[in-house]
Amino acid sequence: FRSAYFDPQLNDVNFPAGVLLPPLYDAKLDDAPNYGDTGGTIGHELTHAFDDQGRLYDGDGNLRDWWGDWEAERFEKRAQCIRNQYSQYVVVDEVMINGALTSGEDIADLGGELLAWMAWQEETRSMQLAAADGLAPEQRFFVGFAQWACANERPETLRMNAIVDPHSPPRDRINGVVTNMPEFAQAFHCKPGQALVKPPERMCKIW
Repeated sequence: FRSAYFDPQLNDVNFPAGVLLPPLYDAKLDDAPNYGDTGGTIGHELTHAFDDQGRLYDGDGNLRDWWGDWEAERFEKRAQCIRNQYSQYVVVDEVMINGALTSGEDIADLGGELLAWMAWQEETRSMQLAAADGLAPEQRFFVGFAQWACANERPETLRMNAIVDPHSPPRDRINGVVTNMPEFAQAFHCKPGQALVKPPERMCKIW
């Protein structure tokens, strides 16, 4: 099984059929969790076209950095905010996330969920959305996102992945994103100073 991926040389996004089936995408559910889950995955892969690796390939798949110095400098400054944030997360015991290793995926996680949120808001703008399972639609969006990364990994696996895997651990792929989305705090009525709530001036924003 291979997950969804962006191919910079072909400049295309690919989704194996398994990614578009339950429990990831479920046509029987309302839009909110599906946008939070599968919508975020689609946005994640699109964002890879504009991350630290995708920017190195032009629209024809040629290895050519098409950004100017001004764009690159500002991107790197914003990307460093993400690297610094994730480098503070403990993977297991004394092992920390290597923010330099994971930044491309961390940036795509954030960009993807922001795109999913905007797409969901646009699609449902004229709809009367109702709560379900005791959760407001906005809450269901983020629950869908969190369920995408359900996992239970052995400490040995976490240690190994911290060295070789460009993805952050599943827990941090969710928590690291929502701390940079004020929409999450609003959805769950979080108060300043609570876990997963950053002051606006400390939020990382790439685009």
